[in-house]
Amino acid sequence: MTDEQIIELAKQVGYPLTVYEGKPYVPPMLKILLNTAAAAEREACAKVCEDEAWRLKNIAVGTNSSATNNRAIQASNCADAIRARGEA
Repeated sequence: MTDEQIIELAKQVGYPLTVYEGKPYVPPMLKILLNTAAAAEREACAKVCEDEAWRLKNIAVGTNSSATNNRAIQASNCADAIRARGEA
């Protein structure tokens, strides 16, 4: 998360930030905490997509369904996209 995003979230929840040289100061530990929480949430969401991909792949293998296999690929791509957000 950028400092600007953290400042906006802090404002939304009423978290008091110290002003330093005319700008809100984001304490390093707050930044670490929020980035760690965001990463954990991204991974949890990606895991849901990944689990769905595996479920669909198992169905596709058992039924030889290309449509179900395509949905499995889409779910897997979704998991990859969610994880990639943490690398941006």
